[in-house]
Amino acid sequence: MTSLVFMGTPEFSVPILTMLHEEGYDILAVVTQPDRPVGRKKVLTPTPVKKEALRLGYPVLQPEKLRGSQQLDEILSLNPDIVITAAFGQILPNAILEAPKFGCLNVHASLLPAYRGGAPIHQAVIDGQNETGVTIMYMAEKLDAGDIISQKAISIEANDTTGKLFESLSIVGRDLLKETLPSILNQSNARIVQDEKLVTFARNISREQERIDWNQSAQDIFNQVRGLNPWPVAYTTLQQQAVKVWWGQPSEQRTNQPIGTVVELKSDRIVVQTGNEQAFEITELQPSGKKKMSAEEFLRGTGSKLQIGDQFQ
Repeated sequence: MTSLVFMGTPEFSVPILTMLHEEGYDILAVVTQPDRPVGRKKVLTPTPVKKEALRLGYPVLQPEKLRGSQQLDEILSLNPDIVITAAFGQILPNAILEAPKFGCLNVHASLLPAYRGGAPIHQAVIDGQNETGVTIMYMAEKLDAGDIISQKAISIEANDTTGKLFESLSIVGRDLLKETLPSILNQSNARIVQDEKLVTFARNISREQERIDWNQSAQDIFNQVRGLNPWPVAYTTLQQQAVKVWWGQPSEQRTNQPIGTVVELKSDRIVVQTGNEQAFEITELQPSGKKKMSAEEFLRGTGSKLQIGDQFQ
């Protein structure tokens, strides 16, 4: 029976761990990020992968940083045949990469060499791509630079959000790994070197990337809103207060007002001037310190003072 160590953290990784369990692989340990404070009350919360690992009865290791840690020695002492990672959140030290007989695999949510890094799904949506997918790859010391074993592409639909694609790609990754693993274990798999000329990156989302620049086109703003939904969520400011923009859409009407100006208030949407003589219609938002609400709720209540000519920045 093939023995392995699985490393993953978010919900994306859970179906992959569950599949490995159901397929009967000998999972020696599950490695995930430490519990983190969550929500306004900062409740210490285990990762989704930890919850699933404990449900399935596997030992869990949670190093803050693998390199130089006691947990690194523990993993090496287990002597797994293979290490499989999926959105783990740390670069593996060379000591682990070189140890397993069948190497270290990663389930990466992009069609490499495009979108190496920690936010490939977010960035693909923000960039307005029509396609994304999953790559099963060998891991190397350089970020997401290892040889490609297999890939599966899916379309990005016009209204897809990062959240929806996370769910879809998690299942794609699960099924592709299940299909690919036998060829890796009998060493008949493909091994394709990435073309460095085609490499693009998807760094972790910064606070600066979350802020809407109303100088962009309405479509670019829509892509940003989709790409940051449901986390970390795009935002703008109104009267020096942050306002999260959960949803909206480009308007069909042509407008020519100062950038960021409220050009129209409909019963269920706030129409804002963008940078391409088009407007963007905000339909779902969250004022600072408030719950998420529809634009209709906002305009009926807290936002009733909003007027045409006010400006988002």
